[in-house]
Amino acid sequence: MNDTQITFIGAGNMAASLIGGLRKQGVAAEHIRASDPGATQLQAIQQAFAISTYSDNSLAIANADVIVLAVKPQVMRTVCEQLAPHLTANQLIISIAAGITSASLSQWLGERAIVRCMPNTPALIQQGVSGLYANAQVTAAQRQQAQQLLSAVGLAVWLDEESLIDAVTAVSGSGPAYFFLLIEAMTEAGVKLGLPAQTSAQLAKYTAQGAANMACQSSYDAAQLRQQVTSPNGTTEAAIQAFLNGGFVELVDTAVQSAASRSQELAQQLSE
Repeated sequence: MNDTQITFIGAGNMAASLIGGLRKQGVAAEHIRASDPGATQLQAIQQAFAISTYSDNSLAIANADVIVLAVKPQVMRTVCEQLAPHLTANQLIISIAAGITSASLSQWLGERAIVRCMPNTPALIQQGVSGLYANAQVTAAQRQQAQQLLSAVGLAVWLDEESLIDAVTAVSGSGPAYFFLLIEAMTEAGVKLGLPAQTSAQLAKYTAQGAANMACQSSYDAAQLRQQVTSPNGTTEAAIQAFLNGGFVELVDTAVQSAASRSQELAQQLSE
């Protein structure tokens, strides 16, 4: 993407993580711009990455190849309708706003090449995962641009159907919070067993990190890895059986389904 001009509309945490990832990949500062109404945010992002910043969105998108919409969903319509008269035909629009469909974006921006994506918060440390969906106007070259941009902060996975964004939201978008909750619960359980709180927290956090790294790097799936560390009549089997007897699998399914349903509801509300 070294010759691609990228403009971020919105200079919050997710925009900053994407910009940081691009800079680490070698994209020159002069090829990245950011626009935001907040002077403090613009100053911080300019100092961190030495990019050009703007308070006027129309100036920021001039000659841009890729425009990343990184604003809150609640203000997306207003931002898009203000941008629409200043867009040119070949610009790629990438939205990282939750709940805003490509149909809504097309209604507010006009028929354009749009990629909708759902990153998650580990993108802030370049360890995120994003689900991407491209509308029919997106070219092969533009898909590659979107792929490279989101890959700057982790794994980028393409979806054939936009409706699957709700599933991505439920599994990976909201997913980090599920693991944080498990870490909390394991920490508290360790404290009840007599461990100092700090020690229990370290054990829980680094166990989660190690298990996640093993799952990502291993050729075995999660079920096989679990079976490998579960000796018959051992301590792990006792814990796993307690999880299963308590309805753990069904509870996770219910939780993820609830997140997906809420994602659908929010998309409906935000498109009205």
